[in-house]
Amino acid sequence: MYVIVVGGGTVGYYLSRDLVERGHEVTLIERDGKRADWLETQLGSIVMRGDGCEVRFLAQTGIERADAIIAVTADDEDNLIALQMAKKHFKVKNVVARIYDPERAEAYEKIGLHTICPTLEGARHIEKVLLERESR
Repeated sequence: MYVIVVGGGTVGYYLSRDLVERGHEVTLIERDGKRADWLETQLGSIVMRGDGCEVRFLAQTGIERADAIIAVTADDEDNLIALQMAKKHFKVKNVVARIYDPERAEAYEKIGLHTICPTLEGARHIEKVLLERESR
């Protein structure tokens, strides 16, 4: 499977590394030059420096053959833009965004973007742990 990961922060790094270790083809897009340099030392030639929100740049990644694109930048709007372009311009069907604002999740899902919200997931997990301990 060919996967494009937009955002080379901690999540993007580990996700890309794990996908490569499982035998998938990955391109990791990182905007920040210093961060991209470090990522290249860790992951090699899968790293591309550029803006995942720009159509021209995305076209250089081989996105037309991508099976999935995952946006995990620190900015919800950037993640939305990258995924909307992937769906609209390049017809990528499997798109996933990490978002921080839980109130955006429903709106993103309505336009066909699958979302993962660490804020909600973390709150739910904490609540579950508290309730389990309370019942002991």
